[in-house]
Amino acid sequence: MKFSLRLNNDLLPSQYVTLAQAAEDAGFDQFWVSNDLFLRSDIPILTQVALRTERIHVGTGILNPYTIHPAEMAMLAATMDEISGNRFLLGIAAGAGDFLNWVGIEQERPLAAVRETILAVRGLLRGERVALDGKFLRWNDEAYLRFAPPRVTPIYVGAMGPKMLALSGELADGVLPLLFPPEHYFGVRPHIDAGIAQRADALDRLDLAACIWVSLSEDKAAARRVLAQKVAYYGHALGELIYRQLGVEREEFRPIEHALQVERNEEKAIALIDDRMLRIGVVGGPEDVIARLEPLVTAGVDHLSFGPPLGPDPVAAVNLLKGVISYFR
Repeated sequence: MKFSLRLNNDLLPSQYVTLAQAAEDAGFDQFWVSNDLFLRSDIPILTQVALRTERIHVGTGILNPYTIHPAEMAMLAATMDEISGNRFLLGIAAGAGDFLNWVGIEQERPLAAVRETILAVRGLLRGERVALDGKFLRWNDEAYLRFAPPRVTPIYVGAMGPKMLALSGELADGVLPLLFPPEHYFGVRPHIDAGIAQRADALDRLDLAACIWVSLSEDKAAARRVLAQKVAYYGHALGELIYRQLGVEREEFRPIEHALQVERNEEKAIALIDDRMLRIGVVGGPEDVIARLEPLVTAGVDHLSFGPPLGPDPVAAVNLLKGVISYFR
């Protein structure tokens, strides 16, 4: 079994070092930080984490080719591998259209954008000249890294829709499907398997990280509030597969988005989150997490990835997750 921790980029930089060290001590294998717009930049955070840890792999989850050019992704990946001793993981996805609209960027041809980005970045990290005349990227043969990358950094794809999930199976080294709720794994897996069947290379194993949200605390009411806060912020930007799995409509999140983004009334937004929406993640203690995840592990999941909000005290939540790691290992 493999275990990873995922965090949003909304904490103080110093907090990530504390959390990464706690995660390493608890037995986690990977430590991911998001790079959502207008929050803290994850590359400086992960640099700091890499320098203050010894074993755990660090990943950016995720970068998108609309706001960060794929050439810069390759530069970042190679440099981060040099800094971390080949412990860096590059997470790529198309990003959220709603968030890209904040900066006036249209999310054009997302599938082509991710496909061409993977191929271009991987070619650059192999030391190749990458000439492209694609639907999204157009480079001449002067596109190559002017230094020797230490390795071809593993590329993980963040995916929600059927086509992106299939693309992940076809091209990626790993996939970060958002399992909102955790039971969504059984809807996601067939799309990934369809992509794996199309692979041109012989990959030993696709690292499928079952990405879930947890909010853990001995104070269950406090844990519920923290998860509701996160659902209020991201609920309007999820995919149709997830909405169907939850049994909700996208439009049900619009009043919540309005309360949070327009009225700036977080308490009102949180109050609008109902129990159906809250099943997006797991609230409670280790025993609640184990109960929700055991069917996934029985079905073959061998990488459990725990994501934000984690709980009112993230370090305490990491320590509570030690019990989950021990149980499944």
